[in-house]
Amino acid sequence: MTRKKKPIAGPFEKLRALKDELGRKNEDRHQPQPPPRPAAAKAPHESKASDDEALLLHRLFAGVKPLDRSRERVPTQRVARSASVERLAERGPDAADTEADAVHEHLRLLVEGGARFEVTDDGQRVEGRRVDLPIEMLRRLRRGRLPVDARLDLHGLGVREARTQLEAFLQKVRSRGERCAIVIHGKGAHSPQGAGVLRGEIGAWLSQGKASEHVAAFSTATAQDGGEGAVYVLLRR
Repeated sequence: MTRKKKPIAGPFEKLRALKDELGRKNEDRHQPQPPPRPAAAKAPHESKASDDEALLLHRLFAGVKPLDRSRERVPTQRVARSASVERLAERGPDAADTEADAVHEHLRLLVEGGARFEVTDDGQRVEGRRVDLPIEMLRRLRRGRLPVDARLDLHGLGVREARTQLEAFLQKVRSRGERCAIVIHGKGAHSPQGAGVLRGEIGAWLSQGKASEHVAAFSTATAQDGGEGAVYVLLRR
């Protein structure tokens, strides 16, 4: 019994099969798609939660205004100067320089461990002493019991010039081995508002500035030596 041979597919039959397959894909693509499924309805509690969140956001942002971006730079505001700066400006450049010098000198003494002074000033009398000086020496100085070896008159001088002369004077007197000097700074009777500029600075100069290196104590003089217009200075040995 002889078997029938299957016909061998020729190239045209393969092309026909490929064409039929492409035709079926095009038909499937052009067929109308089924309508989308309707969204599931929200549960009542979900709808209420959304409304509550919207109300909360509305309350949080109530009154909030958007930034004005019409200007690229933020406008600057003028800062008012402090009262101390205003007072320093009114006193003039000499007072400003003196203030700066006093601050620098005070910092220098702190860094170098300079001796501290106890100073009292009630507006009429001023006195001070190094903390290591016996209080009895200050009492004797205050009462004018120590002989005056030298005298310096600062009347009519500006703040900077007066300070420079005071420093040079005390250094010279101390180098000579003299013990007590008197410095006349004036009462300020002819100054504006009756306030003595040098009188207000003398205590700081003798206890904080370069002049303090030569000073052991100082005190307003007695009436016979000028009273509130002068000060005794006890020099260091």
